[in-house]
Amino acid sequence: MKLNSMRLSIKNADQIVKKLGDVIYVVGSQWGDEGKGKLVDILSAQYDITARSAGGANAGHTICVNNHGKTDKFVFHLIPSGILHEGKLCVIGHGTVIHVPTLLEEIQTLKEQGIHVAGKLLISDRAHLLFNYHKIIDEMQESAREGKAKVGTTKRGIGPAYMDKAARIGLRMADLKNFDTFASRLRANAERHMKMYGFDFNIEQEINYYRDASEILEPFIIDTAHTLWKAHDEGKTILIEGAQGTHLDLDMGTYPFVTSSNTTSGGASTGLGIPPTHIKSVIGIVKAYTTRVGAGPFPTELAEMEGNMLREQGGEYGATTGRPRRCGWFDAAVVQAAVRINGINSVCLTKVDVLSGFKTLKIGTGYTLHGESLEAIPANLEDFEQVEVHYEEMPGWNAAITGVKTFAKLPKACQNYILRLEELLSTPINFIGVGLHRDEMIYR
Repeated sequence: MKLNSMRLSIKNADQIVKKLGDVIYVVGSQWGDEGKGKLVDILSAQYDITARSAGGANAGHTICVNNHGKTDKFVFHLIPSGILHEGKLCVIGHGTVIHVPTLLEEIQTLKEQGIHVAGKLLISDRAHLLFNYHKIIDEMQESAREGKAKVGTTKRGIGPAYMDKAARIGLRMADLKNFDTFASRLRANAERHMKMYGFDFNIEQEINYYRDASEILEPFIIDTAHTLWKAHDEGKTILIEGAQGTHLDLDMGTYPFVTSSNTTSGGASTGLGIPPTHIKSVIGIVKAYTTRVGAGPFPTELAEMEGNMLREQGGEYGATTGRPRRCGWFDAAVVQAAVRINGINSVCLTKVDVLSGFKTLKIGTGYTLHGESLEAIPANLEDFEQVEVHYEEMPGWNAAITGVKTFAKLPKACQNYILRLEELLSTPINFIGVGLHRDEMIYR
């Protein structure tokens, strides 16, 4: 790969908008769980609007805030992470699928934590609704798969909701405004699915729930695409918060072990209505090692002892499901592909502090298959599962680095590791995460 021609250097948060541009996209560059929430929380303090473009409550973005020596923890599934900042607007775009009970529970939890969303949150009238029967179908579909065929879905109903959308029978937030028609269509959809999959479902209870919920949600529902166009014309800045990761993208990921939406930078435009030409920068969130939840190929996955050490030191358990994540060495081929797919011009390297204590670190630099070098990730998963990884070894470091404020203060071995990753990715690493809290980020 050629070195990215846009050489960024960010010394503090105040430079972010000037350096990155007025519309930016934050994308996961591995298999999700890279730590997007933390950087979005930091960046959203500098941007007027934070917007979600894809996915649903299968996402889990965790933010830890140091509050006078006590850690306040916030977990977001549907609401953009920027909601923590006063005077900022958050948007849930039409590319998402919304499970209303989860959304209302999240709003209530935030209220109990002193965060009120009224006047700060907008929901696209074109966003599709995810109903409880979608969750039932999701679990039934996964249970019917055997062995390696299991996708590892979160069972949150995401896939079945997008299936209804593609089949052109889905219901959208706008439909709530004509409730009699909404109820009739919901009843017809539920009956269709009950007949097809053979399950029982209390349709009238679901309809009654949405009758009450529609009154609560009505002030939030708006044409968010128009809102974003108008805001851009007025000179407002927009941060787009990605969900999941590049290699879980429905088209570009390790299909079929993927999510059901487009999680790449192209999906940011289709899921919000923002023209691609408006997006000035794409920031790739990259974990300093590699993790994956659920099934699917994972060439650099570690065996029990080192993998368990990474998992425990990194707290690698899903924010949405609580499932333990599979852990492995850094895979440069996976991230290089993400750089190309998304047009990433800036990298945030997260969880570098987790690697403290490893005597030796390995970096997967490329693959061969049947003796032939590969220039790209194979689409055929049987081939991907058989690749041989080429590793480089680098010395590790013992010193704890949590709270270190500058790159120069990091141990030399840590600096060398980061510089080698930057060289392999041909993209500047401008942000380095060295702890859980929002203030534990090095700008470079």
